[in-house]
Amino acid sequence: MDIGVLLPTGTAQWEAGDDPRGVLALALWAERIGFSSLFVNDSLISPRIEALTMLAALAPATEHAHLGTGALLPFLRRPVQVAQSLASIDALSGGRLAVAVGAGFPGRFGRPMYTLSELPWERRFRRLDETVALWRALWAGDTSFHGELVRFDDLPPATKPFRAGGPPIWLGGATPAALSRTAKHYDGWLPYPPDPADYRSGLATIREAAALAGRPAEAVTPALFVTVRVDTDEAAGRSQLDVYSRANYGMPLEELRTIQAVVTGTAEQVAAGLGAYIAAGARHLVLRLGAIGLAAQEEQLDRVAALIDRLSVADCAAWDHTSAAPDRTPARPAPRT
Repeated sequence: MDIGVLLPTGTAQWEAGDDPRGVLALALWAERIGFSSLFVNDSLISPRIEALTMLAALAPATEHAHLGTGALLPFLRRPVQVAQSLASIDALSGGRLAVAVGAGFPGRFGRPMYTLSELPWERRFRRLDETVALWRALWAGDTSFHGELVRFDDLPPATKPFRAGGPPIWLGGATPAALSRTAKHYDGWLPYPPDPADYRSGLATIREAAALAGRPAEAVTPALFVTVRVDTDEAAGRSQLDVYSRANYGMPLEELRTIQAVVTGTAEQVAAGLGAYIAAGARHLVLRLGAIGLAAQEEQLDRVAALIDRLSVADCAAWDHTSAAPDRTPARPAPRT
């Protein structure tokens, strides 16, 4: 099991007067108290510390925690340049980088960013897959790349990542097409389904498709992106998460809960909720802390850290995944902010 934390790099997660450098201090504290990975996310919709800049700061400052994106939006950057940046971060971190990627979502969470990036919205998934393939070609030393949408001749010598072949690339998303693409082309899966049963079925689909493609089951890391808050009880946790959801997404918690994985309540309730996903097969949890302000984030970090020892695979295997979360009607996907 790997238990990681998503760092609050967005200003919507800060209070007035918070020092941006406090995010780095929070990351160092998370590593010290036992979190095995530190993740950042990516957007142009709300102000934030840019994802690759944050990872570049973390690489030499941390010692053993893995670094990751949850998720990087490659279309925001020139593809050759981002390959160089990712290789540089992997080299500076000693091979501790994992890169989860996404193509963006409809509405205000996706189309405006494509406009700013001067790229078409259409065929965005093909563009994403070809961009990842280009990165791998560059890291392998190829001098040209010819996809349907992404094409380059005379590629320059690339910065070499720490690991041969480069950092592992994960895919977010849980549509049937995303599951198929994950199984065939990616090294990990980072979805956020509201129901653990959907995680279980999605992972089974990936493993079946991977086997048909000639890949071993362990080729795809089963990860999970989930928002958590430890509080005095579930009602108090939901109240605070509603504030968080409105600040970050402009929507109430009850709407967000139909889209994304959310777990709150007492320490025991949060452990059981996360355990349901572990029982469903998740082995790398990326926890987004539902709190506003760096001080409140640190408080939640300490509370969640106390749960880590409870989240062993053996202990979670006995939990009934059907009773860990209320029934929710599936809805449109939403981005992470």
